[in-house]
Amino acid sequence: MCGIVGYTGFQDAYDIVINGLRRLEYRGYDSAGIVLEDKNNNFEVKKTKGKVSDLVDISENLKGTSHIGMGHTRWATHGVPSDRNSHPHVSNDGKIALVHNGIIENYDTIKTMLIGKGFTFLSETDTEVLVNLIQYILDAQNVDFPQAVRYALNEVYGAYAITVMHQDYPGVLVVGRLGSPLAIGLGDKEYFIASDASPFVEFTKEAVYLEDGHMATISLEKGVDIRSIKENEKIEPAIQELKVSLEQIEKGGYEHFMLKEIFEQPKSIQDTLRGRLLVNEGIIKMAGIWDHLDRINKAERIIIIACGTSWHAGLIGEYLIEEFARIPVEVEYASEFRYRNPIITEKDIVVAISQSGETADSMAAIKLAKEKGAFIYGICNVVDSSIARFSDAGSYTHAGPEIGVASTKAFTAQLTILSLIALKLGKHNGNLSNAEFMRLITELDNIPKKVEEVLKSTHDYVKEIAHDFVNSTNFLYLGRGFNFPAALEGALKLKEISYIHAEGYPAAEMKHGPIALIDENMPIVIIAPKKGHYDKIVSNVQEIKARKGKVIAVVNYGDEQVASMADYVIEIPETSECFSPIVASIPLQLLAYYIAVYRGANVDQPRNLAKSVTVE
Repeated sequence: MCGIVGYTGFQDAYDIVINGLRRLEYRGYDSAGIVLEDKNNNFEVKKTKGKVSDLVDISENLKGTSHIGMGHTRWATHGVPSDRNSHPHVSNDGKIALVHNGIIENYDTIKTMLIGKGFTFLSETDTEVLVNLIQYILDAQNVDFPQAVRYALNEVYGAYAITVMHQDYPGVLVVGRLGSPLAIGLGDKEYFIASDASPFVEFTKEAVYLEDGHMATISLEKGVDIRSIKENEKIEPAIQELKVSLEQIEKGGYEHFMLKEIFEQPKSIQDTLRGRLLVNEGIIKMAGIWDHLDRINKAERIIIIACGTSWHAGLIGEYLIEEFARIPVEVEYASEFRYRNPIITEKDIVVAISQSGETADSMAAIKLAKEKGAFIYGICNVVDSSIARFSDAGSYTHAGPEIGVASTKAFTAQLTILSLIALKLGKHNGNLSNAEFMRLITELDNIPKKVEEVLKSTHDYVKEIAHDFVNSTNFLYLGRGFNFPAALEGALKLKEISYIHAEGYPAAEMKHGPIALIDENMPIVIIAPKKGHYDKIVSNVQEIKARKGKVIAVVNYGDEQVASMADYVIEIPETSECFSPIVASIPLQLLAYYIAVYRGANVDQPRNLAKSVTVE
């Protein structure tokens, strides 16, 4: 959510910052801004409601004028999207500029105090309060600029990632983090700041990921000085080697990142299996599970915590783990879990699922669980993310960078990890016979090929189907068993990027309300593989057709019964029921994508959404 870019060095800061903001557009935003410090140490600030392209239109004259600067893409929290609420914000004396991701919860109290001291405010934001608090501390106390930032951060509550500049400290950037991610790129006589590494991957392969509660003063003269915000204790930086490449974050000839990422799924699933699933040896190798196998298998229950698409993956994970490992599983929305008084003990295993590893609600939920003695297992896509570092053990998905806001390959990679975990636990505790285990891991090993087959065989047809539903206003998605959460996920994809109202339901629940909506104008997507509850699904289709609903059926090759009743038939290869959500999700992703494209929606950056929700 939001994006920060900063630079100090020898290159043109304008180009670095603007190109960095473009790389962060996938995070979701409604306005953008930039501040540069010229050779006379004066600030040049440009900001606007709208896109980075709109910012370029009003700021191109700044190109080549500075070697230090910072930029921001804002997702509105305090104050509507507008030019004046856009970042950067500048202090009353004009000497301090600040960009900020997050929320300052006690901003109103501080603002009232500052108004009493004679400060004035031009925006409705909490960020302008913070930059003026820094000025107030500098004016009132005998401290330097970095100390003033530290003192100010000790006065605020909430979540933040900030970058600050001061005219009297040329070439210096001060950054701080609590709850929102921030990375520092280490170049040769230059330094980069960003919300993630994508803005600077072509310039350096070394980065420091700032820890919660830490700040850093960055200058060409003294390098990177990291300290704890509370105690001012000096911290030795932990330098990480960046694994992501520039090629990975470019579109590679696809019209949108989302389409590219849909087509990357055979590889991302295979990469997630690689080194873990050894069919010839009949084993699953997962160090995070193996090192804690007894504790996990002896757990009284497993609690899966997630948000959005990851929550849907968690629901399928519940089916998988209970089916094969026979351990009770509960799946919780992290945003609800953290605010009730959950019963958690040291006998519980809490599994946090997050693509970014930075989801604020999930992070807060697992902190609560850890305080109560639970064992935390993280499933993340981003190496060295906050959830990954906080967990007691975990597994990385290997989906690679996912730029599109609507998650696709991260979802199927999460299902792949959850399948491996369930099968490994089931084999270890004796709930799976060796023959059944071998059958299932052999089938799982074939999933990447089947996903590739689905992409090749369904893409053009799904693209045609999408034309017929461009003007639809509502959709129903139905599934049973393992494919009920797949229906939820299919509906979410359509909602996210096309802005068509869609709901997913267990197919049996249709008669308990949603059937009242069905008429000739209602499209119903029904997931109907032969394995599982096929006969029940057939009955559901008959009920829909009796009410003239338009049926889009996802069926296995050679299906005749459902296919004979459906208006549109999308065929996928047969697989074990437990893995069918992975295969069935592919045409649902394509359907959502093409409907959105035909409606003229911004597929990679849908309105009001952010890739990583790092604030409440």
